[in-house]
Amino acid sequence: MALENLIQTVALYALPVLFSITLHEAAHGYAARHFGDNTAWKMGRVTLNPMRHVDPMGTIVMPLLLYFATSGAFLFGYAKPVPVRFGNLRNPKRDMVWVALAGPGANLVQALLWGIALYVLQGAGVSEPFFLKMCQGGVLVNVVMFAFNLFPLPPLDGGRILVGLLPHRQALLVSRLEPWGFFIVMALVIMGVISTLWMQPVMALTFGLLDFLLTPFAALIR
Repeated sequence: MALENLIQTVALYALPVLFSITLHEAAHGYAARHFGDNTAWKMGRVTLNPMRHVDPMGTIVMPLLLYFATSGAFLFGYAKPVPVRFGNLRNPKRDMVWVALAGPGANLVQALLWGIALYVLQGAGVSEPFFLKMCQGGVLVNVVMFAFNLFPLPPLDGGRILVGLLPHRQALLVSRLEPWGFFIVMALVIMGVISTLWMQPVMALTFGLLDFLLTPFAALIR
């Protein structure tokens, strides 16, 4: 039964997850190139090819192990981060904010597009549960990525945004957390702090925004 559930879950979420990861990372690379850093572009990371962004351990092995270990109750994974040399940006402190925002921004746009696709399918009379659930999964995956990556601690995008917005002295203090940031984030995730104090309220606000933006499409199928 566990294997059957895993196959169904992978089938539903594979496409949304691949799109969410690929466009998130490519958006970082494109924004960096736009603001003066060609590092990711030269390394071939500004691409829609998901294989350039997938990390075998973080994108495949870790989520599968966690799925079986927690019976699907807890999932976590990551992609290969796009390399950005912030010193190459024309205005490093300001432009790092836009580069960091590009990834979550791509996820927010994707969540909106999956929501539009859901209403279009329903409006066209499509009742196949697989496609409808895939669209719902696409919204959920991208809202989760959007909210999680905005958590204000380096090396997450929210941490980079915070560093770019703070005065120099405070920004330097926050940036010094980056070598331990991943472990701090994982500890907070395991303790449920991020889920309760960050993910739930940010996701609720994001779903509210999406509901507002999707109102015209919802009205079309009523």
